[in-house]
Amino acid sequence: MKTTISIPDDMYKEIEKIAKESRLPRSEVIVTAVRERLEKRKSVKLFEAINKAFAGEETTGDGRVRQMSKKHYSMTVLKERP
Repeated sequence: MKTTISIPDDMYKEIEKIAKESRLPRSEVIVTAVRERLEKRKSVKLFEAINKAFAGEETTGDGRVRQMSKKHYSMTVLKERP
């Protein structure tokens, strides 16, 4: 599907630079960036749903495990929150 979008000039220049360096069409660079953003959004939504599911009372041990799991997940899967 084709579509028309408006993007800032500086972003366009960055996309052009990446496309030339990687020898890919601009559209592929844009699609890859959007795909990565959508996947990250899914991960954040899943993370939030898991937190909500376990939001009830917990023991001290449960709390420590949950905090360690959240830290591991955010460092390895999310890397940074949007």
